[in-house]
Amino acid sequence: MMVKSPDLPDCRYLSPPVVIRPANPTPKHSLYLSNLDDQSFLRFAIKYVFLFEKGVSLCNLKRSLAILLEHYYPFAGRLRVSAGGGGSSLEFDRKLEVDCNGEGAVFAEGFMDLTAEEFLQMADTPNRSWRKLLYRFENLGFLDIPPLLIQVTNLGCGGMILCTGINHCLSDGVGTSQFLHAWAHLTTKPNLPLPIKPFHFRHVFIPRNPLHVTFPHPQYSKTTPSNNNNAFLLNLLRSLPLRPVSVVFSATDILRLKRRCTPSLKCTSFEAVAAHTWQSWVHSLVIAAAATNTTLIVSPLPPSLPVNLLFSVNVRRRMLHPEPPAGFYGNAFVLACAQSTVKDLTANAAVGNIHHSVTLVQQAKAAVTEEYVRSVVDMLDDRSVRTDMSATLVISQWSKLGLEDLDFGEGKPVHMGPLASDIYCLFLPVCGDLSAVRVLVSVPECVAQKFEFNMKSCCYSDDEDEDTIKNNNNNTNEQKNCFV
Repeated sequence: MMVKSPDLPDCRYLSPPVVIRPANPTPKHSLYLSNLDDQSFLRFAIKYVFLFEKGVSLCNLKRSLAILLEHYYPFAGRLRVSAGGGGSSLEFDRKLEVDCNGEGAVFAEGFMDLTAEEFLQMADTPNRSWRKLLYRFENLGFLDIPPLLIQVTNLGCGGMILCTGINHCLSDGVGTSQFLHAWAHLTTKPNLPLPIKPFHFRHVFIPRNPLHVTFPHPQYSKTTPSNNNNAFLLNLLRSLPLRPVSVVFSATDILRLKRRCTPSLKCTSFEAVAAHTWQSWVHSLVIAAAATNTTLIVSPLPPSLPVNLLFSVNVRRRMLHPEPPAGFYGNAFVLACAQSTVKDLTANAAVGNIHHSVTLVQQAKAAVTEEYVRSVVDMLDDRSVRTDMSATLVISQWSKLGLEDLDFGEGKPVHMGPLASDIYCLFLPVCGDLSAVRVLVSVPECVAQKFEFNMKSCCYSDDEDEDTIKNNNNNTNEQKNCFV
């Protein structure tokens, strides 16, 4: 049974945050951001949390960071609206660029009366108290916050928690991993050159002239979610208290899950776990919707409602004309879109078969060709286009970024994850087990245990599966009757 994660103790700052500037003067210019970089969907900071059993010298971290910012100088700059950013007064409707001015990154140092072991016991399910792990700028807008925030929280046991906030407009997951590993490299091997030289410029993803949108892109819309006729799921998630659920799938669990694909279908671990998570998520939300409906007879989620599964696809190796250079750390991914109905997803979840969803995930992945990417870039030139979150599960895969291997000289982290849990679903690495994956997503509190049970149902042995699914079906007769 999942328990609520306890709150962290207060963080005591030993001194005010400092600004780390590049060690030497850097180029001063405006850096163009592609349409993939500055779409409204990405206007937030990627916030990583790393737990180390032994702390690292802060002097060394600051010194190596200053050297790193000499190489990755846009991270020491500031975002601003570009000169041709459009006439809209709304910040999210305007084109952004990076003012590479060398102002620097913010580095905070704190202390928390906590041990690494105590944090590890609660690390799977973040809560609001985790905000103490990253210095917060109060009353500042998105453009006013520096693109790179870092906080090192020293622990009573001699360990440390490293939390980084990296503006997503500057970099994707692959790029942030490249950046952080470069920092670790300069900390441990200051006299050796970087193994990967960063490439800053984004013109490989410049829109075509004339624009040419050649594919339908159902994951995008010009309507706001609140005005979307299909916003049932989004409104449900906004109206109910949420609770994070964390489920670990071992290599054995994933093999058992793949055996639930009937008829047999060759698939990757990501495809299997993504399909299973999508079905379990919708299945649980249907139950939550029925439970909150006053009539308790008809679910407010229509069986014919299309539900999207969006997941990021790295396109670095799919672009050939031109190909993103080695070291490119900007946003080089698009959201693939699989779509099915509430009825089909819940029906397959109820019988434990992932074949339907796996097929859709594979088709969505295969659709991401170079021309498809160009079509997305051209479509996003329309600043009014938004990612449609009205009936959508978004999966972001952090489990293949190598972040669990980050080593500043005192060993790899014993935990790696996000600062917060949201309705976005994260596939996270399991430190010490490269073949495992941890799924983290927040769902309505009233169905958190049900969702966790559905997710773990594939982890039982073959002898247990039949009884487990039978019991699961008996417990959800009311939900299934909605679709007769």
